[in-house]
Amino acid sequence: MTVVYEDNHIIIVNKTASEIVQGDKTGDTPLSESVKQYLKEKYQKPGNVFIGVVHRLDRPVSGLVLFAKTSKALSRLNEMFKTKEVKKTYWAVVKNRPPQEEGTLEHWLVKNEKQNKSYAYDKERPQAKKAILHYRLIAASDNYNLLEIDLQTGRHHQIRCQLAKMGCPIKGDLKYGFPRSNPDGSICLHARFIRFIHPVSKELIEVEAPLPAGNLWGAFK
Repeated sequence: MTVVYEDNHIIIVNKTASEIVQGDKTGDTPLSESVKQYLKEKYQKPGNVFIGVVHRLDRPVSGLVLFAKTSKALSRLNEMFKTKEVKKTYWAVVKNRPPQEEGTLEHWLVKNEKQNKSYAYDKERPQAKKAILHYRLIAASDNYNLLEIDLQTGRHHQIRCQLAKMGCPIKGDLKYGFPRSNPDGSICLHARFIRFIHPVSKELIEVEAPLPAGNLWGAFK
C-alpha cells in the first residue's frame, strides 16, 4: 500500500492487488491493520489506533481505499456511502471491444454465497438486486481495451459481473470468464479516482491513484 492522502480525519491509500481490506478466513494481515501500524509508527502512538473501514475492494483489485481516522468521520462517511455522495471511478482492461464505445448497463444481480460469485440477469428475479453502471472506452492498445467505469450502485462483484455479461470479462478474471489468470493473481481492475466532500472540513477532496506497475497498464499511460 501507498498513502496518497491524509489529514486529521481520513486517510486514502492505493492498495495493491494482493491486499485484503478487512480480515478474512485466510488470516492474512488486512490493509486496515497495515494502516493502523503505519499511523502508530508515524505518530509514535503508544495505545490503540482507531481506523474505520467504510468500503471495500475485492482482493484481486487495486486502487484507492478510503479509511476514517476518527469516529466522527466514520459515521459521516458511512452515511455518505449510503446516500451515494462518494463518487468512485474505476479503470478496467478488457480483451473484447464493447458493442458501443459508451453505454449504461442495467442488470439484476443474484449473489451465490457458496461460489462467492454474482450472476447477472436482464429481468428481475427473486433475491436479485438492481445493478447500474456507466462505461466508456477511453483507450485501446493492440490487444486490449481500457474502459472507464462509473458505478451507480455498489453490488457484490458488480463491475466484474456486468462487464462479463456484456461479453467483456476483465483481463485475468477467471471467475467471470477470462481464459487466463494474471501471473500475480490480480485482475486488471483499478479504483482510479475518488471524489467527495470532506465529512468534517466540507472541502472537496479529489484523489487519483497511480496505475499499477507493468507493461499492460503502461501501454495506456
